[in-house]
Amino acid sequence: MFSGFNVFRVGISFVIMCIFYMPTVNSLPELSPQKYFSTLQPGKASLAYFCQADSPRTSVFLEELNEAVRPLQDYGISVAKVNCVKEEISRYCGKEKDLMKAYLFKGNILLREFPTDTLFDVNAIVAHVLFEVKYITNLEDLQNIENALKGKANIIFSYVRAIGIPEHRAVMEAAFVYGTTYQFVLTTEIALLESIGSEDVEYAHLYFFHCKLVLDLTQQCRRTLMEQPLTTLNIHLFIKTMKAPLLTEVAEDPQQVSTVHLQLGLPLVFIVSQQATYEADRRTAEWVAWRLLGKAGVLLLLRDSLEVNIPQDANVVFKRAEEGVPVEFLVLHDVDLIISHVENNMHIEEIQEDEDNDMEGPDIDVQDDEVAETVFRDRKRKLPLELTVELTEETFNATVMASDSIVLFYAGWQAVSMAFLQSYIDVAVKLKGTSTMLLTRINCADWSDVCTKQNVTEFPIIKMYKKGENPVSYAGMLGTEDLLKFIQLNRISYPVNITSIQEAEEYLSGELYKDLILYSSVSVLGLFSPTMKTAKEDFSEAGNYLKGYVITGIYSEEDVLLLSTKYAASLPALLLARHTEGKIESIPLASTHAQDIVQIITDALLEMFPEITVENLPSYFRLQKPLLILFSDGTVNPQYKKAILTLVKQKYLDSFTPCWLNLKNTPVGRGILRAYFDPLPPLPLLVLVNLHSGGQVFAFPSDQAIIEENLVLWLKKLEAGLENHITILPAQEWKPPLPAYDFLSMIDAATSQRGTRKVPKCMKETDVQENDKEQHEDKSAVRKEPIETLRIKHWNRSNWFKEAEKSFRRDKELGCSKVN
Repeated sequence: MFSGFNVFRVGISFVIMCIFYMPTVNSLPELSPQKYFSTLQPGKASLAYFCQADSPRTSVFLEELNEAVRPLQDYGISVAKVNCVKEEISRYCGKEKDLMKAYLFKGNILLREFPTDTLFDVNAIVAHVLFEVKYITNLEDLQNIENALKGKANIIFSYVRAIGIPEHRAVMEAAFVYGTTYQFVLTTEIALLESIGSEDVEYAHLYFFHCKLVLDLTQQCRRTLMEQPLTTLNIHLFIKTMKAPLLTEVAEDPQQVSTVHLQLGLPLVFIVSQQATYEADRRTAEWVAWRLLGKAGVLLLLRDSLEVNIPQDANVVFKRAEEGVPVEFLVLHDVDLIISHVENNMHIEEIQEDEDNDMEGPDIDVQDDEVAETVFRDRKRKLPLELTVELTEETFNATVMASDSIVLFYAGWQAVSMAFLQSYIDVAVKLKGTSTMLLTRINCADWSDVCTKQNVTEFPIIKMYKKGENPVSYAGMLGTEDLLKFIQLNRISYPVNITSIQEAEEYLSGELYKDLILYSSVSVLGLFSPTMKTAKEDFSEAGNYLKGYVITGIYSEEDVLLLSTKYAASLPALLLARHTEGKIESIPLASTHAQDIVQIITDALLEMFPEITVENLPSYFRLQKPLLILFSDGTVNPQYKKAILTLVKQKYLDSFTPCWLNLKNTPVGRGILRAYFDPLPPLPLLVLVNLHSGGQVFAFPSDQAIIEENLVLWLKKLEAGLENHITILPAQEWKPPLPAYDFLSMIDAATSQRGTRKVPKCMKETDVQENDKEQHEDKSAVRKEPIETLRIKHWNRSNWFKEAEKSFRRDKELGCSKVN
């Protein structure tokens, strides 16, 4: 009945295909293809690595594969390296795409294949090769498995934070040994773990479901939690205790009794019984045994048959696991007292793994578990990868020089990369047949040399390559819509050169680029007299810097005064056309430095009364002002919006950031309100949150109408200190589980990068095309990253922002040197 899950046991050949070269690894015997296949025999396990001697060098995968040799040999899977030679023909030394896969054999029969980038370290290799368990995502799946196995077999259910980490490997190793006896079930869903009653979901969990004894399909299987850390040895010992008898009857001296529990370092509990109370004592002993399962062995001691005297009032005997320690005779008339005594006196030494199977602590840098779980769950979803061009070292240079290209640099072993790959393909689907940009991708796990030359050290990264220009890195959100906006807005060069008043009016009305208005609701037009050469150059630099995020244009004809007069703008000036509102406003340019223009445009893009979402919160949060938030269960009431916008125009709210939050669009808002109110009052609710100074939260009186007069009076009371706060938020940092996955900081970094980074004065377009014989390189990369960096650095956009600052300064130096 386990044929669907009990896969690939001893007698498995696992063949790794690649085209990487590496110096001889002593633990890997080297064979020719013919010699290797002649050694394969039924029932014999073999791990073979096929390699072409003239291929590019990389050691990342081979190092991890070499680390996996010993643990795989422990399970009967040997390892060999096979050198592909021209004299011998083998399909495993053939096509390039086949060389990036791992092939699983049993004898000469091919059972399964994996992309090698899923085998990103020793834990992932061992976990994927040894066994396949049933993966589930919801409680219904678990209940269906449980019902199917009642009266037939027991279940071992485990939760791990991510696929391919040490705990996952430990579960897979246990499944390899015990898979024919128990049904192994795995999840990475925190919600599923919580639904079965687990409160501490920070660490991995393993449960033993006692379903074999359940004959009534309406009865739930008993569950026993393993309380030790999830290591291979701990799981093995835990299963040993589950296999031991629940209750044993003895009639001998407790000091002489030995069971498997003592051998495993667990104590023994004897429930003393006599003939007159045997039935009741046995029921008590069984109840205690279930409570102490996995913690201690429980035995029923028959006093009437003993030759050794036991104190007449003693009803419990406690025997520690340590040798030479005398037993204790206890008087405990309550089951809870027995349990407490055992738990308070257990002496279990920490079980350490072998150094070769060293399990890292909780600070291990793993993928965000929800991202990893999503990738694993969707692993069988076939993406239309043919809509993008896959690049290699041989094709990269020619492709990006032949046409304007978007390149996704990713790592196939990284969960975030694989999740973003799905978004990238979704963009390709939306642009199918319409885009002038060629969408391409390159797996840095396979072509690390290419990625190093392109100054790629973190994943995933998008770069845009245009003829005659330096590559531009995409710094927006890793989602379909934001990337689509970046690509669509880069169809034209910025700033757009407007040559007539009529064209300027069409530009401001949105008619000139109406197909792009969907991606940029604001168009910026710079007005300059023909003699303002420096100011025009600075604006051009700012517009070029903001390309992909906002539409910018420039008008500098002799009749520019006609436009400046019409829109009451003193030259030099910016005209901001807000297309959704149908408004055009002018902003004078007191300073024409490029970085100042970037800041002015970035600030102008912010709405006066925006709807706050997870994506745009950092843009408003960085203003360092108290948030005046109107919480609404749906679209905001037009009267409320009008009242607040009136106060904005009258400058009453200059010290605040007024905004509103739609709980239907952003459900996390309910959790925020629960932190402010207990109980939660009816909506709408207007709240002032002073996050940047003191953490006080003030609530607008719910019995008052949200109108201008009431708002002004309330604000004056706040200013005078006459309003009491409803709560004070604790001054604690809300950190993500791992720094490399601080997604809000990444959003903030992307926003800050556009709004605050200095634009180089001497930046010029640089021809980055190289001779056909040379590798096309990102010329912003002055410092070369070693290959090992690709293994160590993970996707951390806050670090990326710091690197971007350095790269930007290098651009300036390069540009200045070319000018000089």
